[in-house]
Amino acid sequence: MKKPFTQDLRIIIFGAIAGFIGWMILQIAVWYALRSLGADASLWEVINALSQALTGATIAVGGFVAYRELSEAEASRHMEIADRLFDELNSEENIEARRWVFQELPDDPDQASNISAEGQQAIKRVLNSLDRVSFLTQEGWIPDDLIMPWMHPMIFKAWKKLAPYVARERTRRDEPYYYAYAEKVARRCVAWRAKSGIADKTTWLNNAL
Repeated sequence: MKKPFTQDLRIIIFGAIAGFIGWMILQIAVWYALRSLGADASLWEVINALSQALTGATIAVGGFVAYRELSEAEASRHMEIADRLFDELNSEENIEARRWVFQELPDDPDQASNISAEGQQAIKRVLNSLDRVSFLTQEGWIPDDLIMPWMHPMIFKAWKKLAPYVARERTRRDEPYYYAYAEKVARRCVAWRAKSGIADKTTWLNNAL
């Protein structure tokens, strides 16, 4: 029984030889056609001209194929990132955490005393989620115009509630980098909303779906 590698090698060699012979026949045919039309061109001049044209065409086709492959790879990467973002923001745990932040957390940190363990966990979960979203949407990984249309309400409302708490915690800890990535994606969200003409306001509802 012949090995598959040997069969493939023979096919490749046969194809290369057949292609070469076919190419030479084509060049000779073109040369004869030019001679019959009265053109004064040697066979080597015709071979050189046709070879240059073939090289240029091969480069153009190769560039187009490479561009298509890169475009498909980029689209696949965008879909993967968008899918991970959807899972992150719409997990049951994160939805419940945002609901607590929206409905239970006072706007002013000075009015929030003795936040329950449940509340602290909800705040940390939402901030960690924003950090993860910021990491997954780093500049150049995926265009904001593909994800912000469905993502911006969650980011905007969450950061509007949590920004004063993050600012206070940065001062208390003396850590200006505390949840800096969460703030970064929130600022991008604000900029996208402004560019899209979305009003900078939020309506808070109790028992919202």
